Amino acid sequence: MDDILDATNRKILAELVANARIPITELARKVGLSKTPVALRLRQMEEMGLITGYRAILSPLKLGLTHVTYVEVRLTDTRQKALEQFNTAVRAIEEVEECYMIAGGFDYLLKVRSRDIAGYRRIMAERISALPHINATTSYVAMEAVVEQNWTAP
Repeated sequence: MDDILDATNRKILAELVANARIPITELARKVGLSKTPVALRLRQMEEMGLITGYRAILSPLKLGLTHVTYVEVRLTDTRQKALEQFNTAVRAIEEVEECYMIAGGFDYLLKVRSRDIAGYRRIMAERISALPHINATTSYVAMEAVVEQNWTAP
């Protein structure tokens, strides 16, 4: 993988992270190559699965989704089938922005975005509490985002 992520590919990735809509001619100019080699490198990184897609990054604040809550989830059953059922169900909750399986004192950590505390309360009561195998949850309301960023290229 290190030979694929040479200095030029790292520059390409950094430029794409900054602006995925950059024209290929401008991208080529910025990384010091012509258009054809940059296009080939992009295709190679896409085929390898290093680049998995291109998307618009929306502003949750401009969309009115200013309330962030982190939720610790403990399950009643952690056998593989139960984990798969939970994983499938939690993916269907659009307000769950992130979900991680955790090694520690609880099983999952969710990042939930909503308009306000009342919206979060509804999401918790109607959607999260209804997830399969839920034993207990603990919620932590974020007061302020100190660092919040998308992943940057290596």
